[in-house]
Amino acid sequence: MARKLELEHVLVDNAAMQLLSAPRDFDTILTENMFGDILSDEAAMLTGSIGMLPSASLGDGGPGLFEPVHGSAPDIAGTSKANPLAMLGSVAMMLRHGFSLETQAAALESAIDRALEEGLRTPDLGGQATTEDAVRAVLSNL
Repeated sequence: MARKLELEHVLVDNAAMQLLSAPRDFDTILTENMFGDILSDEAAMLTGSIGMLPSASLGDGGPGLFEPVHGSAPDIAGTSKANPLAMLGSVAMMLRHGFSLETQAAALESAIDRALEEGLRTPDLGGQATTEDAVRAVLSNL
């Protein structure tokens, strides 16, 4: 089912302020890459961790680029401390927007939500779950 979105043009400095003061007013933000990178990092912290926010760079001609807002997090590579939920959320976005697989995207998003509802917390969220623990928790809910 398609949702209706209300279009509002906002300057980036005003968008940044509104994003912090009334984040629920935002559903989708469409911007060019530099402003999108800044606003997505800001929005990620509203979720409690930059490890929670997936992202997509979409264009007219192709399937797009899907990645966590935080990128590859090379500073914690190999430590099992990375929060994989933004990456898994980016996969859900790829399924939906890149491959038109809405059912599979929704299933993955629901599995992420259920894992969090069951108490999954990686170190960035104040918990002790490893990267592997988090992936297992999501997979067990698929």
